[in-house]
Amino acid sequence: MMQRYSLALVAVTLLAVIGTNFYGHAEPQNQAPQPAPSIALLTDREISTIEKEIVEAAEAMPENKFNFSPESLSIPGGDYKGVRTFALQVKHVAASNYALWSGITGDQIPEDFRGGNGPANLKTKAEIIKFLKNSFALGHKAAATLTTENMLQTTEHSKSPRLHLATFGVAHAFNHYGQMVEYLRMNGIEPPASRGK
Repeated sequence: MMQRYSLALVAVTLLAVIGTNFYGHAEPQNQAPQPAPSIALLTDREISTIEKEIVEAAEAMPENKFNFSPESLSIPGGDYKGVRTFALQVKHVAASNYALWSGITGDQIPEDFRGGNGPANLKTKAEIIKFLKNSFALGHKAAATLTTENMLQTTEHSKSPRLHLATFGVAHAFNHYGQMVEYLRMNGIEPPASRGK
């Protein structure tokens, strides 16, 4: 596992050294130069990417479908008994974001944010989306603390390096984003990211 992080570190360092923009192209001459890539900036961009996808998907699901789960469809051969509802998918992403990224920032999170599904009292679409957005705000705060000097250090409450906590939050959210997309499509809703420009 450490070898993967070493390779990621090499890639990030190479980007920083050659001074290219995020896509590896030289800056056009008519644009202001962009800040040199840093581990904080690159991690923050990854968090922003999944944040946009997840928040837009959550906002696309109508309130009256927020408690949808594929179990209700009784799909022949499908085994969806006990799977999370759409609302719980969103709350799970947010609760996991808090659990992972608070380890980097040192923020104390409320006990009911723990346990995988977030606070039980959050019921409405607006409450759940606010919880989600606030969890990503913590992710941006966590990304801002990353440096090449501290990114491989473990935190006080985890045996994982800070960079792993930051990037695993992104990977975990993408996993659940894929499930949320399927839930939207099962309800005849095209995910915002798939819609034409």
